[in-house]
Amino acid sequence: MHFVDAKGLLTGKSGYYGMNIYRGCSHGCIYCDSRSKCYQFTHPFEDIEVKRNAPELLEKTLRSKRKRCMIGTGAMSDPYMHCEEDLRLTRKCLEIIKRYGFGAAIQTKSDRILQDVDLLDEINRTAKCVVQITLTTYDDDLCRILEPNVCNTKRRIEVLKVMQERGIPTIVWLTPILPFINDTEENITSIMNECVRAGVKGIIDFGMGLTLRDGDREYYYAALDKYFPGLKHRYIRTYGNSYELPSPKAKELTEIYKRICKENRMMSDPEVCFRYMRELPEKKFQISIFDL
Repeated sequence: MHFVDAKGLLTGKSGYYGMNIYRGCSHGCIYCDSRSKCYQFTHPFEDIEVKRNAPELLEKTLRSKRKRCMIGTGAMSDPYMHCEEDLRLTRKCLEIIKRYGFGAAIQTKSDRILQDVDLLDEINRTAKCVVQITLTTYDDDLCRILEPNVCNTKRRIEVLKVMQERGIPTIVWLTPILPFINDTEENITSIMNECVRAGVKGIIDFGMGLTLRDGDREYYYAALDKYFPGLKHRYIRTYGNSYELPSPKAKELTEIYKRICKENRMMSDPEVCFRYMRELPEKKFQISIFDL
């Protein structure tokens, strides 16, 4: 872990902003796209870059914004990695988001988000809060291989249920689905049924498969050699050097996913989910002079 003073924090345009407090990740997921060379990391991926001045930058920016909007975090690096346990920069930023009446859309795999559920509750009451949880693998033993340094799917489902109890809307990322590994009807059906029970508002899927680019492809194939001997050669025979690696069962699995979403009135179109997460409803909000 190393610290930097960032020049800016928010990206995007008026109406929706993205925020990454950390750069890199300690979760160790074998398929992580953020390892790709296109993101131009100048340090080892597990050597987390910490934007130590993130709260100051965020407050300075939000103080000057006249129009409130949603602020998303977690697209590139999980805001609830192990270092958040001590640094609490995500919480500090959420406190600022609440203070200025903005909304938050948070994407994570970690149950550490429960440490801030009181704050998420307040943001949802005064503006809007959407919690996004990634679920890929229902089987605990397989989950520990694919996502080794983060809580398993069962625990993440518990997080979804806590949010349900508090009235905080949730979106599930059902991705990636790895060809020949977790692309089974049993896996998809089990996850989907838990989403129904947890009252998930929408589920995002991009076609039941995996994407690989230079940087993450090498890491992924090394993991296949370690945990699934011989499978890398099957990948190479099937997909060559392709960026998109759809599951051979993509059609059947997508039909299951779409059917369960439709039967339970859950959003299944990614664009509809994104639009929902980026829309901040008009709510009465007044900043006290004591909050500034």
